[in-house]
Amino acid sequence: MSILIDNDTRLIVQGITGREGMFHAEKMRAYGTNIVAGVTPGKGGRVVLEDIPVFNTVREAVEKTNANASIIFVPAKYTLDSVRECISANVKTIVTIAEHVPVYHMMQARMLAKHRGIRIVGPNGFGVISPGKAKVGFMPHEVFTEGRVGIMTRSASNCYETVLWMKEFRVGQSTCVGVGGDMIPGMTFAELLPLFQDDNETDAIVIIGEIGGGEEEAAAKYISDNVTKPCVAMIVGKNAPLGRSMGHAGAIVSADGSGSAQSKESAFKSAGVIVANSPDEVAEILAGL
Repeated sequence: MSILIDNDTRLIVQGITGREGMFHAEKMRAYGTNIVAGVTPGKGGRVVLEDIPVFNTVREAVEKTNANASIIFVPAKYTLDSVRECISANVKTIVTIAEHVPVYHMMQARMLAKHRGIRIVGPNGFGVISPGKAKVGFMPHEVFTEGRVGIMTRSASNCYETVLWMKEFRVGQSTCVGVGGDMIPGMTFAELLPLFQDDNETDAIVIIGEIGGGEEEAAAKYISDNVTKPCVAMIVGKNAPLGRSMGHAGAIVSADGSGSAQSKESAFKSAGVIVANSPDEVAEILAGL
């Protein structure tokens, strides 16, 4: 079944006529993703990549192609407008890529999407991949393999290394979700957990977290109360200094120590989650499970 995307995904690429949009649209389609339309205001009527029609608005694209998902390749300051278009057209799954989307913009996007029952993945993440079915994002799909482990991660590079080790141990993935590293994510770990819990193609769940914020602690609480599948977690940033943002906008330990790797690991252990110290250890634990 997988979560969020599958063989039935009908994808719009917003910003398809730009350099990044065009490049990754070609890669996604080559993987097998069904891209039914592109959207660039003012460039409607064009056809790109041989047979993908371009529309001026998301609403028009949905009406003409029955699209049910969109990926947004636009600058951060235009992300909210692009998300609003998707919500207005009732696109159920939205993937945002840009880094440093204004916090207030993402607060609005989350509120609007939640009100309409729409899911936003990102921003500042690699997207979503269900190996062997579809990918919506820019991840190097060669390192992912079909299997029965669901992964959600704040860090793209740590996810890539983990799935590469999983490949060595012959453990594959059902779906991998890049929740992103900005301060306000479209979907949090705790919001993704029930989808993996209910997915009959997922037998175990991996959370790759990092310092900053309270997403991991909220996920630990949800796991303790609701999740029956085995869970493995890895937290990166153990040696980060207090009060300094480390790469991602949301990866910052407060001066009082809240948001530290230690507090997150403690919460996971209390919830019965197996805590790993490195990507290869995650893979080894999964192989044992």
